[in-house]
Amino acid sequence: MQPVLDYLTQNQSRFIDELCQYVRFPSVSAQPQHKRDLQNCAEWLLKHCQQIGLDARLCPTAGNPVVLARTPRRSRRNGPLAHARGSVRPHFLVYGHYDVQPPEPFELWKTPPFEPRIEGRSLFARGASDNKGQNLAHFKAVEAYLRTGTELPCDITFVIEGEEEVGSKNLAPFLRQNKAELRCDTIVISDTGMPTPRHPALTYALRGITAFEIILHGPARDLHSGIFGGTVDNPAMALSQLLAKLRDKNGRVAIPGFYDEVRPLSGYERKQFARLPITSREFRKMLGVPKLFGERGFTPHERRSARPTIEINGLTSGYQGEGSKTIVPAWARAKLTFRLVPDQDPARINKLIVRHLKRLCPPTVRMEIKSGHGAEAYLVSPTGPEMQAGLRALKKAFGFEPVLMREGGSIPIVNDFKHILKADALLLGLALPDDNAHSPNEKFNLDCFAKGQLMSAWLWQELSSMKRET
Repeated sequence: MQPVLDYLTQNQSRFIDELCQYVRFPSVSAQPQHKRDLQNCAEWLLKHCQQIGLDARLCPTAGNPVVLARTPRRSRRNGPLAHARGSVRPHFLVYGHYDVQPPEPFELWKTPPFEPRIEGRSLFARGASDNKGQNLAHFKAVEAYLRTGTELPCDITFVIEGEEEVGSKNLAPFLRQNKAELRCDTIVISDTGMPTPRHPALTYALRGITAFEIILHGPARDLHSGIFGGTVDNPAMALSQLLAKLRDKNGRVAIPGFYDEVRPLSGYERKQFARLPITSREFRKMLGVPKLFGERGFTPHERRSARPTIEINGLTSGYQGEGSKTIVPAWARAKLTFRLVPDQDPARINKLIVRHLKRLCPPTVRMEIKSGHGAEAYLVSPTGPEMQAGLRALKKAFGFEPVLMREGGSIPIVNDFKHILKADALLLGLALPDDNAHSPNEKFNLDCFAKGQLMSAWLWQELSSMKRET
């Protein structure tokens, strides 16, 4: 391993330059005008894979291409990327994405979002931590093995897609089409985070999600509030009153049956939550709120990652311009998401939500409900052998005892990997809480970038050793 570790140390300056090249592509998958930028970014990544010694190709989909790259195989009888039958070497898959969130609002960025800026030990650019810096750390670890002639104890395949930020709708068909080639022992994903560099983290659970848009229709047009106010129900008022009934004063979702399948946290899990370093006071200060809020009986860490929630993501109606306009608006609209936890079935929860919304809707307005995206929660045993291998790799790389944590967000493709490839995911995030993912001034800590490379280098040793023992 020493040549690998030395190579990583000696080439950090070049690695940072390459990350700067990577984040310069405005690969925004949500905006059609960036279609060519996404293709250019995929082609850059393909060339990069080939330069470091990987067998790689671009795989077209109905949307943006997938970059598929693999460590060279001794036996090539089935092609350079084929999974040799009867191979005793373990095979692991690394997933990431090269697409990024829209950078707007531009005026809140200190420097242009696609012109990387280094300040101290942070690289500022859209996509720096989500997810280009994190997946590039894994590429650099494998490069160190290949360039130093150090034998990898396993086969590694990279699957880097370009549609994660818009729902990964073409990834599942890609996995099904290439199922035989992609079958593997474990999937490694670095698209989550850690509390601090002194608390590297392994994420063993993700929340699921279900989304809705609710529109209340009132009069056929906006009405003069002086002439008609008091004779028709105001859709904005009706929607506000309806939404207020979806959550009680203690932060619990007030939909009958919503909590029926929610399993309680174990004592072991609550001890792990207690190890997380950020206090409630620090958390409140970081978020800039006068006081924290949440479900009674749970800590902030438990509320934001292990309990189901309801959030209003958008709310609009009537006149929004400068000054006043005295109307009764014709409609009111709200966008909602519910975060779900393991054992909550999104399809069942959807039915409960729709039934309750219809029950709450007054007869004075007409309700329209549009269902959005959804995904199951994900949970894997934190005591399993793959998890323990990941914890050992984290400790070797960062030099501190890692923590186990749940992530409040959702990564729908984790369940696609589980259902299609029959493999669990090892979530080893490198982002920090203040890296501003999805926000202006996104950044990536360059120490986490370097330590992530070391973690990846050690991980292939630990996972391969674990597979031989089992």
